[in-house]
Amino acid sequence: MLNSSTWKSGATVLVALGLVTGTVAPIVMISTPAYSQSSFPDVPPNYWATPFISELAARGVIAGFEDGTFRPEQPVTRAQFAAMINKAFNQPRVREPISFVDVPTNNYWAAAPIQKAYTMGFMAGYPGNVFRPDENIPRSQVLVSLTSGLNYAPTGSVDSTLGLFADGNTVLQYARNGVAAATQRRMVVNFPDIRLIRPNQVATRAEVAAFLFQSLVSTGQVAAIQSPYIFGDLPPVGIKIPAGTSIPVRYEGADKILLAKNEPPIPFRMKVAQNVVTSQGQVLIPAGSDVVGQLKTTPSGAQFTAGEIVLPDGKRLPVNAASSLITKTETITKSPSTTKIVASTLLGAGAAAGISAVTGDRTIKAYEVLPGAVVGAGLTLLFPDRIDLYAINPSTDLLLTLNSDLSLP
Repeated sequence: MLNSSTWKSGATVLVALGLVTGTVAPIVMISTPAYSQSSFPDVPPNYWATPFISELAARGVIAGFEDGTFRPEQPVTRAQFAAMINKAFNQPRVREPISFVDVPTNNYWAAAPIQKAYTMGFMAGYPGNVFRPDENIPRSQVLVSLTSGLNYAPTGSVDSTLGLFADGNTVLQYARNGVAAATQRRMVVNFPDIRLIRPNQVATRAEVAAFLFQSLVSTGQVAAIQSPYIFGDLPPVGIKIPAGTSIPVRYEGADKILLAKNEPPIPFRMKVAQNVVTSQGQVLIPAGSDVVGQLKTTPSGAQFTAGEIVLPDGKRLPVNAASSLITKTETITKSPSTTKIVASTLLGAGAAAGISAVTGDRTIKAYEVLPGAVVGAGLTLLFPDRIDLYAINPSTDLLLTLNSDLSLP
């Protein structure tokens, strides 16, 4: 068992990295200093792939567009990927050049990069000497290309390795060995859910940057960086997350929750906001996991208590965790309308009844009341012209803390 000093909760601090393309028919490799930069206005510091993009850009492996942007979410074509391969690697030739019928040899910007990517063993064509340079490249094909060029083969059971992913069974047969080899070499980077490989989804420029950088790490050409989205070995069976560990959670259904002080318990579900990881970067609870529990109130305050965490692959973990006691209140008085009061707000049934009683507004809509709230919850107004309600900001008030050790399967 690991002691509590080996655990981290939340996003690991990232270091920076980056790709090289410009705009001509449709994207051209840019080597002029005008486009050489390590930061981009559309790649903010807290963007998941900023470390990979910044480092590769600083090394001249990738670059931005003429307007200074990087366009991280834009898909990558096979021709563009060949150009990136050429900037990242200089492997010896393993096969003779070939003439692709759909790659012009005269004045086509990607002709030379495609030939070199082919002769180095990174990329191949389709039957009939077809390359499909303008076809968007899927994530699995990027990984297969990189492992082919680097001559990586999987060890052990391919099925077991791919079974580490919640969607590993969707990897097409041709890509299984390559994706497994990439996984074993820590070349796979998955955002936002580290356990979803999404093999057949078109790769974005940010994702290709991450894969390329991890490939360079695997060959020893660059130093490794920390990121909670690099897929490594899963933690050993039977590991425990110790009591006292914090689990950041989020709720996107409202900016505020109002509860009466005598509100009955309300079923409530949140999401894990950031990966919970070990100090070595192993992901224990992926971001996006569901946290199932209740909102409870007492005369002293309101609290979210969690009883179960549902992982993205459907596994359920019993958990004993709770937020701090929330004592902030909001006073509701008579008002011409409740529109402003309930804007972007969810209400307990007691809070809804109290607002209606104080304001005289009987039109509070059902969707404004939290699902599972007990309608007609016992309401006692001490003052007929006001009511004090617990006010919860779900983005900041509901950080969970484990009350007891959490055992992982």
